[in-house]
Amino acid sequence: MKILITGASSGLGRAISLHYSKPNTTLYLLARRNELLLEVAKQAREKGAIVYIYSVDVSDFDALANITKEIALKEDSLDMIIANAGVSVGHNHNGHTKFSDFKRVIDINFLSIHALLENLLPLLKSGSKVVLISSLASIITMPSSIAYSSSKRALNAYAQGLRVLLKKDNIYLINILPGFIVSPMTDKNSFNMPFLMNTEDGVTRIIKAIEKNKKCYAFPKRFFILIKIISFLPIKVRDDLILKYSVK
Repeated sequence: MKILITGASSGLGRAISLHYSKPNTTLYLLARRNELLLEVAKQAREKGAIVYIYSVDVSDFDALANITKEIALKEDSLDMIIANAGVSVGHNHNGHTKFSDFKRVIDINFLSIHALLENLLPLLKSGSKVVLISSLASIITMPSSIAYSSSKRALNAYAQGLRVLLKKDNIYLINILPGFIVSPMTDKNSFNMPFLMNTEDGVTRIIKAIEKNKKCYAFPKRFFILIKIISFLPIKVRDDLILKYSVK
């Protein structure tokens, strides 16, 4: 298999990369932090994978384009692309995010997806998969996470259209909406995180969803159902409830 993974140096990206590290597998691993990326590559090679690494901030669209063009020249096909790279500005700002920070979240969590895929989609063949990592936070926007939720909701819309576009070529689009999973991103949170999952359990669920070609997979199920119920409430009731339980 030939697999490309972004955000591969830590958290979910690292765990997913190591899961797919095995003989007869070629990994293209992209991440911003080169030292951590080198560590992941070392472990992946020890497990038998062929590994190419690219140290890049996915919000540097020109650099990302150059990398994907290089990969397109090297390979005639890819079996899977996992767009995992993502950031959050945290919740301490109470929603009043500086424009520069807001733009960075949108660039990395949303716009980088299209920048990544532009040169790679022609490498996909029948049976190939594109996996997008969204979030349950895309369903309801808390006032302290407007940038993050907006970027992930935009990603859901992108996934919906791209899924239909790729279907005619028998290419699978899998949109994953996790809840809270232990990772460097959630480590920054100082509030109670409902249904917090350990990294191993979260990655196991993601891998199973990929194997089953789930069009859209949201988990944990109890948290997803609770969020959906809240989303169906009348606007005033929903807003009052969100305000009551917003992160202070």
